[in-house]
Amino acid sequence: MTAQQSWIMEGKELAQRLQQQGASERIAIADCRFWLSEPSRGKKAFEEGHLPGAVYFDLNEDLSSPVEEHGGRHPLPDPVFFANKLGKAGITPDSTVVLYDEQGGSMASRMWWLLQWVGHSGEVYVLDGGYGAWKQADYPVEEGDANQPTLRDESVEEKKAHIEGSYPVKLRSELVVTMNEVRDRLHEPSVRLIDSRELPRYLGELEPIDPKAGHIPGAVNRFWMKSLNEAGQWKASEEQKPEWDALIGDAKEIIVYCGSGVTACPNVLSLWQAGYTHAKLYAGSWSDWVSYEENPVGTGEE
Repeated sequence: MTAQQSWIMEGKELAQRLQQQGASERIAIADCRFWLSEPSRGKKAFEEGHLPGAVYFDLNEDLSSPVEEHGGRHPLPDPVFFANKLGKAGITPDSTVVLYDEQGGSMASRMWWLLQWVGHSGEVYVLDGGYGAWKQADYPVEEGDANQPTLRDESVEEKKAHIEGSYPVKLRSELVVTMNEVRDRLHEPSVRLIDSRELPRYLGELEPIDPKAGHIPGAVNRFWMKSLNEAGQWKASEEQKPEWDALIGDAKEIIVYCGSGVTACPNVLSLWQAGYTHAKLYAGSWSDWVSYEENPVGTGEE
């Protein structure tokens, strides 16, 4: 896996590193803000104010591929397409990347996971508290067009290097599982399935989005926002680890899902923070699972 021990960065550290960065380290910042009920709001929010030098990544347009019959509501983007977006944004495989949103880290965690998936070798962080905490601390922001990537303080030669196709993909297929792989592992004692949605959706008491209510049989529930404190910042890994230890038990394989493969990512990040860096993502998640009529559905507590 990766030698990186933590994937959460506080605003104070980012502000200091931005001031001190030089030729040896150029920090790339990605704004991942996105509101599911208002898909255009993220770009507008970016244009009204964002972290200095940030580039906007849209959940629907950049971090997902078009919806089809199967694959869920937010299918994984084509890795080459995603890599081209990274290259255009000035992000190289060894860049230090900091990601933020205003959704508790859920959208930023999606891009964090995608960077792991395409083989990013540099450090990748989710900004603790997101844009709100950054603004509250009175750190600098700037305005700008969400469609125009910003390459911070780069030379002409460096900018020429950041052209379409300049980000080589080294896909880590071991980080993701397919629907068939999940189905083959149902009720295996060595596999722990983790449902990241709110408890009522897991129990099958309500389902506001997908055509069926319930969960994948054998899954246990751990709502993704349990990784955050009341201020919306990430709990320390040592605080979360005992809960994960109790949920995982002696399982050898960990598979995490949610509704569409987005809010499962902060649970994967939390697991990695707790030392479970072999945790995998079922990218299609519940919306993909129920697109197959023959797949079984569980309700109630497991």
